[in-house]
Amino acid sequence: MHIVVLAGGVGGARFLAGLRAVTPPESITAVVNTGDDVTMHGLRICPDLDTVMYTLGGAIDPERGWGRVGESWTVKEELAGYGAEPTWFGLGDRDLATHLVRTRMLDAGYPLSQVTAALADRWQPGVELLPMSDQRVETHVVVTDPDSGRRQAIHFQEWWVRHRAALEASAFVQVGVETARPAPGVVEAFATADAVVLAPSNPVVSIGTILGVPGLREALLATPGRVVGIAPVVSGAVVRGMADRCLPVVGVEVSAEGIGRHYGARSDGGLLDSWLVHTGDRADVPGVDVRAVPLLMSDPDATAAMARAALDAAGV
Repeated sequence: MHIVVLAGGVGGARFLAGLRAVTPPESITAVVNTGDDVTMHGLRICPDLDTVMYTLGGAIDPERGWGRVGESWTVKEELAGYGAEPTWFGLGDRDLATHLVRTRMLDAGYPLSQVTAALADRWQPGVELLPMSDQRVETHVVVTDPDSGRRQAIHFQEWWVRHRAALEASAFVQVGVETARPAPGVVEAFATADAVVLAPSNPVVSIGTILGVPGLREALLATPGRVVGIAPVVSGAVVRGMADRCLPVVGVEVSAEGIGRHYGARSDGGLLDSWLVHTGDRADVPGVDVRAVPLLMSDPDATAAMARAALDAAGV
């Protein structure tokens, strides 16, 4: 059996942990968003890849859901002492080592997919961990400056972390996605998948960015397995993150039905064969098998049960 999961950060990572508990890890391929990637203090940072890697490797901070457990912040404090910008993006001391190794390898000419494999060799996530592309893709957000009233584009991390998505966004632009290519192994994973799962990640800047890489949407549509999506909202509210600030920008209602219709039925050129919504939620998505199951990943058992429900919907 081969299961492919499209994943963003915390939601995708936690779902993968649940999936790994109910199916052999070696049967899982995670295709991870890299549109959140950014360079800070001369270091290349891949937040979603690292969140998945640390979560599956047992090194994630369980309270924050990102970064290393037992982290310290000496370097961050020293940088602040020098007034080195950006001060709003904190790099922990343990996490810093990952970015130093990644940047050194990238500068030496290794592609991101090989770098990711080398980093994962330490953490042993069990699953195959693939970036969506080896090419640089960065999501920018078009906002209105509250002081000048002028429109400008800022990096997604600045909008998300520094401004907490408080600046009104009018568009998301994935810089570089048009010329990106699927990372080695990604298209092949879709071609051999018995099931593809869209994790409960941000539909716009995670799942949407992955499928914006030329060839990946087509590869998904051609997969022989069923495609199952998991709603990242419960009772009309996002469980984690700020998808509720992203979805209206692209004209999508913040609801299980709204997102399901945004993805659409694979039989009609969309993405889904099946759509999982939270118990008690309703979603009419034409052409899609909609199932209501508990979607709160409140503990490992609940997360594993949700993963099992996704496999059941996929018929595997």
